[in-house]
Formats: sequence, structure tokens, C-alpha cells
Amino acid sequence: MNAKETESPLLSPARLADTDLPNRLVIAPMTRNRAEPSGTPSELMAEYYAQRASAGLIIAEASTPSRVGRTYPDIAALYRPEHTEGWRRVNRRVAEAGGRMFAQIQHGGRVGHPDTSGLTPLAPSPIALPGTIHTPGGRQPAVTPRQMGRDDIATTVADFASAARRAVEAGFLGVEVHAANGYLLHQFLTPGTNRRRDAYGGAPENRMRFVLEVVQAVVAEVGPDRVGVRVSPGNTANGIAETDEDIAALYPELTTRLDALGPVYLHVAFADPDSSVWKRIRSRWSRTLIGNPVLPGGEIPADGGRDAAERMLRAGADLVALGRPFLANPDLVERIRTGAPVNPVRDRYLMYVGGATGYTDYPALGG
Repeated sequence: MNAKETESPLLSPARLADTDLPNRLVIAPMTRNRAEPSGTPSELMAEYYAQRASAGLIIAEASTPSRVGRTYPDIAALYRPEHTEGWRRVNRRVAEAGGRMFAQIQHGGRVGHPDTSGLTPLAPSPIALPGTIHTPGGRQPAVTPRQMGRDDIATTVADFASAARRAVEAGFLGVEVHAANGYLLHQFLTPGTNRRRDAYGGAPENRMRFVLEVVQAVVAEVGPDRVGVRVSPGNTANGIAETDEDIAALYPELTTRLDALGPVYLHVAFADPDSSVWKRIRSRWSRTLIGNPVLPGGEIPADGGRDAAERMLRAGADLVALGRPFLANPDLVERIRTGAPVNPVRDRYLMYVGGATGYTDYPALGG
């Protein structure tokens, strides 16, 4: 046995509900914009995920639960039968390669544009995304979203539940509710994007209400062992601004309330294993906790992220999600096991646009 193999706890087996995982490495959900314009997953996506089937768990890229929730061109979806069938083909390829997948369900909220969806974006409050947004016609100024009424909220909750059912029908082990990174659910959590004065705004317990209603509906639809939730305390993506006071008042309590609903895992994005909020989340979460660490400089370290991932495990994570290291290294698990060099990301532009180049053409060891 290779000495390095015995050194890394990342390579030890784990269990997620009734599913055995061969290692503790998770592929973080990464939007790659390779779906068909309709939102149907492509054959190229099936190849991409099958290449990476050695990960303990794959969390697939964000799929929108409704037309109005679309964020950018060529993202995946889960609201039409053809979307379900497309994801079924992807899951079949991944299962044949020995992999396991969860879907991520994401509604963009104000992160959207009429030129992409054909509809005015919805959000908790009519506050536009700062700056510009990528559309089929190039970058354009963001539009002011329409504030969601009670009917919009109820419809969106139902859309998440319906998307979860479609995901399970498509062969996913479960779904991850995306409440992070500045998209709709995160917009409800944050006072800078949620200026409401009704039951969904104001005090922290009101701002978390929509997230809890979505998770509760998804759990009721597919069962708690098929549901995960992603949060990102303090993440400034998509114009989000959270103060330390906001974070301390909201996220530990949100963790407690989510835990009571029974999801199988909580996934903390941009996690700092030394922070007080991570420690408080760990102390309040009773099931599998996934940590997604920040990598130095946002680049792939020479060790493929191994050191950062092992720090997360020592800080109480049960599983560790990595993004870019898996993007450029389909066989990252083997590279970590053997200590082999890792591929860098060759072209950042090709992370979000294009075909096979910069997507399925990263070489495996010996390739």
C-alpha cells in the first residue's frame, strides 16, 4: 500500500444516510454552462461527470426549478420532462462508472435577466444586482427585479418540491437546496437584499422563513435522507453583504431550525474551519456536515487542495467539497492518493463557456 494512501483521512470510506461512499471527497456544484439552451443536460455533461465518478459524492451543477429562476445562458434545469430525461442520461453514465450524485436546485432570484428567461426576475425586494450580468447577447446591466408576493412565494416553494421529485425520478440520490452564494434563498436571508416588512423580512427569524419553507416542502416531497442544504455565511458573491452581527444572529439559529427538519447534510460553502460561525454550526448540526474550504488565492494548490481539505476534517467536517481541483483533474482522488502533480485550470474563460475544450479534455494520469 502506498504510504500516502494511509496518511490521508480524505480517502477513508464514509456513509451518507444509506449510501456508502468510498472516500470523503465531494465535487462541489459548479455551473459550467454546457447544457442545451432549453436547460436540458447535454451528452457532453454526461461525459464530464462520468470522468469524475471516483469522487465519494458528486453534487451536480445548479439546476433551476422554474423558467423565471434561470440565471445565465445554457444552465441546466429541472422543470420539464426533457430536463428529467437529460439528467437521467447523465446519472446512467455516472452510475455505470461507479459514481453517486445529488442534484443542486437553485433559483437565481435577482440574478437573472429577461433576455435569458423571457421574464422579469423575482426577488424578496426590488433591489437590482449591482453591475452587469451575462446574457445570450453579452453582458448587460442588471434589471430591477419584481418583489415577490405571497402567491409568488408559494409557487416557488412548490417549484422546488417539484424539481426535487424530478431529480429523484432522474436517478439522483437526492437534492441540495441552494441557499448560498447570493441567489434567491440567500437574498431572503440577508437584510441588504431583503427589505420586506411582512413575515418574510426584518428580524432574522422572519428572513429565514422562506428557506425553511422550501426545505420543509422538499423534505416532504422526497424524504429527509434525500435532501441537503447549502449555505455560505459571509460570502459576498452576487452583491451580498453580511455583517458579523448578521451572521452571528442568523446562521447558528438557522442551523438549529434546519436540523429539526431532518436533511441528511448541511453544506457550508467558503468555510473557514477556524471561525466561530463554523464551530457554532458544527455544534448545532447533528448529521453529515460538508465543508467547502477556501483555497489560497482561489487557485488549485500544488497538493490539489489536500491540506485545506484535511484541515476541514480536523475541524469537524464529515465530508469535504472541492471545486476547481476536480474541474481540472477528473482523477483528483487518485492524484491525492499518490501525491501526483495536478493540472491547473488552463483558461478561466472556458470555465463558463464552450464545448469539450476546457471541460472534458483535462488529462487523467497516464493520459
